[in-house]
Amino acid sequence: MKSLQTKLTVLILTALAVLAAHAAELATTQPVEGTANGSKDDPHKWWRGNCQRIMTDIKKMDGQIDVAFVGDSINARWGTGGESWQKHWGSYRAVNMGIGADMTQNVLWRLQNGQLDGYKAKLFVLMIGTNNLWDKQAEPANVAAGVKAIIDLIKSKHPESKILLMGILPTGEKPNPGREKRAAVNDLISKFADGGAVHYM
Repeated sequence: MKSLQTKLTVLILTALAVLAAHAAELATTQPVEGTANGSKDDPHKWWRGNCQRIMTDIKKMDGQIDVAFVGDSINARWGTGGESWQKHWGSYRAVNMGIGADMTQNVLWRLQNGQLDGYKAKLFVLMIGTNNLWDKQAEPANVAAGVKAIIDLIKSKHPESKILLMGILPTGEKPNPGREKRAAVNDLISKFADGGAVHYM
């Protein structure tokens, strides 16, 4: 048991260090449409293609995943076969479950419809919510409620897994309403850390 706890601690600390480094490299959190599995002229086809990509990657893991990264384009841009991914996660059984432009409700739907099935993960790294806030009418409390619903679903399907909940990144170089709303979301979701399964950064 102690050996497993040590491994999980190392995994979480590694995730924290790497994600902090990657956050500094990101130029923007604006939603982007990709073309790997369809056309940006047909976003539904593109999105479904990305859902299928994730399901295929999960099946390749044969039921054993060390780290599952769940989120939007910030996750998706890390890819799975590139040099950075291999450098940081190549020694782990890691899966990238990020899709560009996803909001909390998109992730919740994906997780309700197969992306939590057929495996046991040691750690989920969750960062989601920034795209909800491109709508100027969006309220931080509603975004936080979406994040909480995702956490609750992961905990119900993977009760032995740890969850590293990441705060969403700020936008813009100067104070602005979008930056303030993202800070408000982070203030709310930081309270979901429970000292056990859920850790916040």
